[in-house]
Amino acid sequence: MTPKTPAALEARATPAVEATLTSGRFQGQVAFITGANDKGIGGAIAERFASEGASIVIASLDEPKRLVKKLGKQGNGVVFAPCDVTRSSQIRHSIDAAMEEFGKIDIVVNNAGVEVARPLRKFSEEQWRQMLAVNLDGAIAVTQAALDHLSEPGGVIVNIASALGLGGCAGFSIYSASKAGLIGFTQSLAWELAPRGIRIVGVAPGLVHTPMIHKHIEHLSAEDRRQIEACHPLGIGLPHDVANAVAFLASDEARWITGVTLPLGFAQHYPLPTKSLMAADGHS
Repeated sequence: MTPKTPAALEARATPAVEATLTSGRFQGQVAFITGANDKGIGGAIAERFASEGASIVIASLDEPKRLVKKLGKQGNGVVFAPCDVTRSSQIRHSIDAAMEEFGKIDIVVNNAGVEVARPLRKFSEEQWRQMLAVNLDGAIAVTQAALDHLSEPGGVIVNIASALGLGGCAGFSIYSASKAGLIGFTQSLAWELAPRGIRIVGVAPGLVHTPMIHKHIEHLSAEDRRQIEACHPLGIGLPHDVANAVAFLASDEARWITGVTLPLGFAQHYPLPTKSLMAADGHS
């Protein structure tokens, strides 16, 4: 069997539901999104919010020009604010840019993240500290900087965690630690912010078709790819699958939800040989 390329795997993914968006759930709101680019999850989230009426602030290392141009066509307003989430001064400047342009922030999406897969013994200290600095410390720093500017009641923080923050996998010890920390941060901060009417939630996606994932799977064998697909009962996801969940959690429809991180695209699995067990019991 010829191994499938990342493009072929993506073609087999369940298409994202592109519903006609007429509700304007986020009309008049401002969404501040870190680490968004033209092809990833953050960009899809920005597009979804903009399609439902939100103004967008993109706080990223580099300007995603095609994304900014696309968002600008929505007519709700878009600002690019250069931001390295490991530098507090740049975070403050990006928050200031949002406030200067729009006067408020209603939604913060901590999407900026980096990922390296290798055995722990092969990490340099600089490498693992950098991953924690972006994935966990960065989200904490952005959240802290935005708190005094978030609408209250009604402000929402959405953290982009990972399935690897809920389940382990060899080679991802540091990445898993950063995302598990983000889930714990979400759980506890929810109790602090609830009296102010501010919610904090998260999503924990399985594999999603993005350039970050394709760099891992493009050289894998057919058997490796079958194992990857077996981990995802509904198929590997698309960026807009994540964006759809984030949009719900950030909307008033989820006003009674806080402190939780929603798994996306995977289900916890205890891999018993079920078919053999049922056959032995006469129920195959």
